[in-house]
Amino acid sequence: MSIFRKKTVTQAIGDAGSGDSSHLMKVLGVRDLTSLGIAAIIGAGIFSTIGRASFNGGPAVSMLFVFTAIACVFTALSYAQFASTVPVSGSAYTYAYVSFGEIFAWIIGWALILEYAVSNMVVAISWSEYFTSMLSGFGINFPGWLATDYGSAHRAYEEVQAARPAATALPANVLALATAYDQAPSLGSLKLIMDLPAGLITVLITALVYIGIKESRNASNLLVLLKLCVIGLVIGVGVFYVKPANWSPFAPNGVKGVLSGVASVFFAFIGFDSISTTAEECRNPQRDLPRAMIYCLVICTILYVLITLVLTGMVNFKELGVDDPLAYVFQKLNLNFMAGIISVSAVVAITSALLAYQLGQPRIWMTMSRDGLLWPKFSEIHPKFRTPSFATIITGVLVAVPSLFLDMQFFIDLTSVGTFFAFILVCGGILYLDAKGISAQSKFRVPYVNGKYLIGLGFLLLFGYVLYSGGLMSSIAEKPLIAVFWLTWAVLSVLAFQKNFSLLPVLGILTNLYLMTELGVTNWAIFIVWLVIGLVIYFSYGFRKSKLAKKELMPS
Repeated sequence: MSIFRKKTVTQAIGDAGSGDSSHLMKVLGVRDLTSLGIAAIIGAGIFSTIGRASFNGGPAVSMLFVFTAIACVFTALSYAQFASTVPVSGSAYTYAYVSFGEIFAWIIGWALILEYAVSNMVVAISWSEYFTSMLSGFGINFPGWLATDYGSAHRAYEEVQAARPAATALPANVLALATAYDQAPSLGSLKLIMDLPAGLITVLITALVYIGIKESRNASNLLVLLKLCVIGLVIGVGVFYVKPANWSPFAPNGVKGVLSGVASVFFAFIGFDSISTTAEECRNPQRDLPRAMIYCLVICTILYVLITLVLTGMVNFKELGVDDPLAYVFQKLNLNFMAGIISVSAVVAITSALLAYQLGQPRIWMTMSRDGLLWPKFSEIHPKFRTPSFATIITGVLVAVPSLFLDMQFFIDLTSVGTFFAFILVCGGILYLDAKGISAQSKFRVPYVNGKYLIGLGFLLLFGYVLYSGGLMSSIAEKPLIAVFWLTWAVLSVLAFQKNFSLLPVLGILTNLYLMTELGVTNWAIFIVWLVIGLVIYFSYGFRKSKLAKKELMPS
């Protein structure tokens, strides 16, 4: 029995058509899938985290969106080929099972569970910010202690106490959080503080996802249409208030400041992965999934770049360190009518991102359970609604409870490591499919560009430049993972020369790996803890219960 046992493409497709999961409803077309991708990509990223990234990097963050999108294009092409080859709901989990074996599939599946959960927590908290802002615009003051997390409120309270008597000079959001802490009821020595709107919206969206894919599809399409109209309005109105002087300096904190927003910016793009989780509910997954992935990525990149340039042109980047930057910028310019429209629309529009992620995660639970790696309960399909019912409920609980009590930045820091790892394995999986001749079965293929010489030549030129400039050792001392990046590129250069590797998947591996080097210690520490927990579960349950393990034990 081996932890590297693999599924064949035929096995993966056959397993998807067996058991309860064969009763999923096939109702999604390319328009629905593109809409779902836009729903996931343009959510909290454009309405919230884009402000934090711009605050650190200035207007140059628009170029970071382009760079990240390029990395995602290489990855999306690889996803698209896998989706056309193995049209199964498990996303990168299933692709890793076919390419690298069970242990890698488990690690990716476990990482995706974390990715989807924390992404939705960010979205839920962002939704809460805009919801309370909207209520305030209507003259309804929602209790502050019921609309924030304990840690943020306590830190703000301590900051105010330390700053007295000059506390009034502190930012308004800090004073508001300190007031919320002061006014919160107490249970003994503990203040009762929670983000109630974030928890409630998660419960409501989970209920919608539980009821059915048709209902979820219709809601997603409507919400995305509204979202695109609002973004078009923001760009159309905001461009008239742009002051080019605000774009100078373009990168005020240098490359380091721009790249510090990698976690926030990359978080915005991971949504295209969610499209592949609905493969078993598509009418023609092998044709429509690849198209939808490319369409939504191109549309969203253009919108992100335009929004970033408009926001940083309307006000100085130093003013964008807020959780509701779009509404804030228009309020700052006394365009309160526009700010009101944005706040109301954002409440509705961010809901679509929440919906997309809540659709994705239960289907990964379901696929892992169907393979025997998780308990059978997770693959149960509701007899009436045709959805993975138990997995959907568990997803709702895992998202709702933490979003009540923890802050947004904590979750942003959590989400990227596992995603980068999944993306790297998917790109590497294309090289495996090519080497084994499996790509011949693919209805969509990553365009082949022979990397035999280009990959090695690129390595020699760039590595030589870094050596010549004398920055190699200092960069490794600052970011130890950069050594892994150079070593990986060197190995890929040799293998590409030997096996004529396709260039685009290799570029996907390298760009994702480089972006990983920009993540902080917190990202890695928590991911490693999550990974250890996952490995304990795998070796205590999944390794023995795996369907492939049972086949190995059957007499031939």
